[in-house]
Amino acid sequence: MKKFLKYAAYAVIVVVLIAIAGISYITLALPNVGQAEAIKVESTPQRIERGRYLANSVNACVDCHSTRDWNLFAAPVKEETIGIGGENFNANAGFPGNVYVPNITPYHLSNWTDGELFRAITTGVKKNGSAIFPIMPWQSYSKMSREDVYSIIAYLRTLKPQKADYPERKLDFPLNILVHTMPAKATLGTVPDEHDTLKYGAYLVQIAACKDCHSQAKQGKIIEGLEFAGGHEYMPPGGSTVRTANITPDQETGIGSWTKERFVKTFTKYADSTMKPVAVKPGQYQTIMPWYKYGKMKVTDLEAIYAYLKTVKQVKNQVVKFQIN
Repeated sequence: MKKFLKYAAYAVIVVVLIAIAGISYITLALPNVGQAEAIKVESTPQRIERGRYLANSVNACVDCHSTRDWNLFAAPVKEETIGIGGENFNANAGFPGNVYVPNITPYHLSNWTDGELFRAITTGVKKNGSAIFPIMPWQSYSKMSREDVYSIIAYLRTLKPQKADYPERKLDFPLNILVHTMPAKATLGTVPDEHDTLKYGAYLVQIAACKDCHSQAKQGKIIEGLEFAGGHEYMPPGGSTVRTANITPDQETGIGSWTKERFVKTFTKYADSTMKPVAVKPGQYQTIMPWYKYGKMKVTDLEAIYAYLKTVKQVKNQVVKFQIN
């Protein structure tokens, strides 16, 4: 019996040592996506304008990295806060930890090289080599063209510097360990010819991270077979749960019955200068969809997105979009 207990103790010690070694490797050696490239992005007017369009209306970087007014429907961005960050993901939002969206104005990024910005956007690794939690959909951005990433970098350099600092993130166990394994090397894409509507639409859907929001996920992975079928839950301020819409071409529960004109108008009406944000009280219907940003997408881009979405697999999934907690 004594011999058994001795060997059992040895076994426990070995398991503990292996666990410590594994955790040490993960936290010290990962992420491992390589060094930041030694690049210098030339800030041409064309790049800045392309970056402005992408960061505001397609990739929606500005939507997350600014202050949104949750007292108004669709929580439009307060324009004076562009790039300042500060959105807080915590237990109140159903998040396993406490994360503040960082400041991306030159106040914070002035000491970042273009290569470090490029690596952060496309691989999910910060300047200091630590992992970015994939609230930011860098997995989708990693498929962007190099030139489009350069354009976003050029645009970010033009933002008004705004002083704002936030606490370091805190993630619950085991996410605080697993986050180190999440970054991955980029697999950059190319921008298809706009006349190749389906391929161009697929590119836009990819870099806008539509699938990330409009799919249910489990332990950070999209549930196979439910791509674009909606139902992803969010808990915005106000004590409610909102779920994303089914945007597959299912006739009953998705957008299968939508015409191209209806799809486009659903977005562009928010770009109409006469469209004023409506006040929303706690308990009233709200959405996280940044309509006021996506609404300014080019009509041809919206048409391409519509054309591509009509080709994805139909999934019958009735979504309850809003409920009071």
